[in-house]
Amino acid sequence: MTDRLMHHALPVAVMALAIVLIWYLGALWLNGPQVTDALNRSGQDWGMREFVTQAFTMRRPVLPTPDQVAVELYTSMTSHPVGHIRNLLYHTGVTAGAALLGAAMGVVLGILLAVGIVHLRTLESSLLPWLIASQTIPILAIAPMIVVILGNIGFSGLLPKAFISMYLCFFPITIGLIKGLRSADPLSQDLMRTYSATGSQTFWYLRLPSALPYLFTSLKIGVAASVVGTIVAELPTGGQAGLGARLLTGSYYGQTVQIWAALVMSAVLSLTLVALVGAAERLVTRAHGGRR
Repeated sequence: MTDRLMHHALPVAVMALAIVLIWYLGALWLNGPQVTDALNRSGQDWGMREFVTQAFTMRRPVLPTPDQVAVELYTSMTSHPVGHIRNLLYHTGVTAGAALLGAAMGVVLGILLAVGIVHLRTLESSLLPWLIASQTIPILAIAPMIVVILGNIGFSGLLPKAFISMYLCFFPITIGLIKGLRSADPLSQDLMRTYSATGSQTFWYLRLPSALPYLFTSLKIGVAASVVGTIVAELPTGGQAGLGARLLTGSYYGQTVQIWAALVMSAVLSLTLVALVGAAERLVTRAHGGRR
């Protein structure tokens, strides 16, 4: 067990250290011009030590260092109660709620479309090209229109964000499930016909179990996309809550450390949702006799 854990943890740790090192070097490079100008205007002698110290401790850096982002994360989560609007966990909860609702809507829509396309050839030739074409439209272009349209018909708050989240989420689920439902062994399908199984029996006992690995893989992509869709949807709404609103506020006031803290928290939220899908996948796999 320990060897297996080390086998998986060591590459991740090495990559994390490499990313942190590149991050610090990037901060030194991008913050350098401002630091050099400030040190030259100070009229004092300075060397590499002063240069590095100033580059890593700027109040409004071009690129904050990992430790600055970590301090901002800790401060924003502990200096106020969880339900306070200045607590980053509060904004994360708002985004998570809309993302989960959008993901649930995307799962339902994706499953319905995939089942229909697999069982009706007419839908495959008529609907599938339009589904593919829908993903070529930039979400940044249609998000404000969706918010305005839904707002004019009386829907505001959570639903417009969930709808945009669903837009990004349903497509990978649809395509993955179509592939999965068609992955059933042809010999097994012939055996089901030999037993005079109905279409619904073939679906529940053969096609759906064969499609589960594809479904859960698509779900991992879908839930990550739902977080992106929710954050994008929060930008044009002008709301006061959510990670998107936090990013927008940081952009208005030039708070780059706050922006990066919100970005890191959005990544943590996506990883958490993907991990939950992975845990559900292991439970379902064990229930079907697997060893995952």
